[in-house]
Amino acid sequence: MPRRTGSMLCPSCRKLINIDADRCPYCGQLRPGLWGWMPLIQRLVGRQLDLVRIIIAVCITLYVVSLALDPPTVMGAGLSGLLAPSPRALYILGMTGGFAAHAGHWWTILTAIYLHGGLLHIAFNLIWIYQLGPTVEAIYGPGRFFVLWSASGAAGFIVSNLFGAPPSIGASGAIFGLLGSLIAYGRRSRSSIDALITRQMIQWAVILFVFGFLMPGINNLAHAGGFGTGYLMGDAVARGGARQEGRVTQISALLLLGATGAAFLLSVTRMLALMP
Repeated sequence: MPRRTGSMLCPSCRKLINIDADRCPYCGQLRPGLWGWMPLIQRLVGRQLDLVRIIIAVCITLYVVSLALDPPTVMGAGLSGLLAPSPRALYILGMTGGFAAHAGHWWTILTAIYLHGGLLHIAFNLIWIYQLGPTVEAIYGPGRFFVLWSASGAAGFIVSNLFGAPPSIGASGAIFGLLGSLIAYGRRSRSSIDALITRQMIQWAVILFVFGFLMPGINNLAHAGGFGTGYLMGDAVARGGARQEGRVTQISALLLLGATGAAFLLSVTRMLALMP
């Protein structure tokens, strides 16, 4: 419930203010308390939540659910087919692709981020999320991190769907977005340490892009779309000095969180209705 009295941290400058203040006396933020709702929003997207671990947990949970929906009876060929969910299960949970764009299944650009096609696929992606996620969250803040993650993953699928990509899933577009945002931040920073980290990130990005072209079945368009989106968003924030998150960012993160949950619900209900 909204709080009408008491104090809170301004979402813009992070200084202590009254919840019912019309403007922050320090930075001039209009209605920083958002009529009493801002303390709740700050608790939901604040630093006490480990968003990286939550995303990893959601990916693992959905992978287990995809296996349970239609248990595999035969192992696929090679390591890439080890414990691979069936296409039927992935369609139900929100796999995307060119078919989704033609059918108007717009919500799959959000759901497909959290789905994976095998044990090796999810293990590889979770390692990169664990490596890159905490750094991006520390630099940009938890709200921006989730917006950047979701926007990069969705943009990658939008690009690939427009070119009629085959059925596609995975967090790699969002992961490339994280890489792009770190490179953008490092290029704006004057620190020698940041310059070294940026060179390392560029090397990783090149290796992953090359790896994507060498391996069959990789959605390289989604990688490129995610990387470009992450770089542009990170550069825009870094150009502004990477100030503390404002309420617009926090509300945007909450809206994206709600949209992702609604997308999964919509995908399951629509796909089950279409399937025999």
